[in-house]
Amino acid sequence: MRKDIAFRAEDGVTLRGWQYLPDSGSAPFPTIVLAHGYSAVKEMGLDKFGEAFAAAGFAALIFDNRNFGASDGEPRQEVDPWRQIRDYRDAITFCSTLPEVDSNRIGIWGSSYSGAHVIVVGAADRRVKCVVSQAPLVAGGENVRRLVRADMIEPLRGAFVADRLARYKGESPAMVPVVSAEGPCALPTPDALTWFIETGNSVAPTWRNEVTLRSVEMLMEYEPGAHLRHISPTPLLMVVGKRDHLTMAELALQAYEHALEPKRLVLLDAGHFDVYGSAFEASSGAAVEWFKSHL
Repeated sequence: MRKDIAFRAEDGVTLRGWQYLPDSGSAPFPTIVLAHGYSAVKEMGLDKFGEAFAAAGFAALIFDNRNFGASDGEPRQEVDPWRQIRDYRDAITFCSTLPEVDSNRIGIWGSSYSGAHVIVVGAADRRVKCVVSQAPLVAGGENVRRLVRADMIEPLRGAFVADRLARYKGESPAMVPVVSAEGPCALPTPDALTWFIETGNSVAPTWRNEVTLRSVEMLMEYEPGAHLRHISPTPLLMVVGKRDHLTMAELALQAYEHALEPKRLVLLDAGHFDVYGSAFEASSGAAVEWFKSHL
C-alpha cells in the first residue's frame, strides 16, 4: 500500500516521501497531496492520514518539506513558507505524471504551517480541486505577537538584523530551538514542547529540535489568511480545535469568515496537536468525507 517516492522540485532540489495506494479499485485514483507543519517530518503522524485516505479509496502523496527529514535542500532546518508552497505545486505536477493518479482529481491537505500553505496553493493553483486546511496558521505576525511577550518583540527584531548581517559576512545562520522548557524558542507553548519531544523521540529519529532564526522571521511575515477569499470556487474545509493555543482558534475562526463558498468549518473539542492523537478519527474522518464529496 505504501512505497517510497522521490521527485525534483523546479529548482532541482530532490524531495522524498511516500505514495499510498488503495488496496482495491482500479487506477487512476483521485489523489491527495500532503506535507507536515513547522519543522515536523512525515513520520510524525502523516502515515496515519495516508492510511486513512488510502482506506477510503484515495491515493496519497506525502513528502518531507525541503531542508527536513529525507528531503534535500539547504540550509538544513530552514522553514521557508514560500519555497514550501512552490514545493506543494511541484508535487502536484509530479503527481500528474504518475499513471496511478487521476490528474483531474487532485486535492491538497495540510496541517498547522502546511495548513497555511494549502490555503495559498488552493487560491493560486486551479489544478487543485479540493482543499483541507487543518489547525492552520492564518496570520503570522499576529500569531507571534500573541505568543511572544511584548517586551521581547523588539529584541527579537534586533536578533533578525544581527543574523542578516552575519549571513551577509558569510557566517552560518543563527539557530533557535523549535521547542524549549527553559528559554526562547520558535513554538513556545507547553503542548508543542510535549508533542515534539515525545513524538520526535518515539517515531521520528530524523527530526531535530532546531530551526534557523530566519525561519522565525519568515513566520512573522507570513499572512496566508489574506488568500482565503480567493480559494473559491474550489471547495474548502477548515478543521479547527477549540483549544488550539498555538495557531490560535480565534484567529482561524475570524479568517474563515472571509472565505467564500463552497466551504465548511469543523470545530473540534481539541488542542492543536490532538488532531494527530485523541482527535485523529474526527479530523481525518472530516477530511475523508470532504474529499469524497468533491473529488
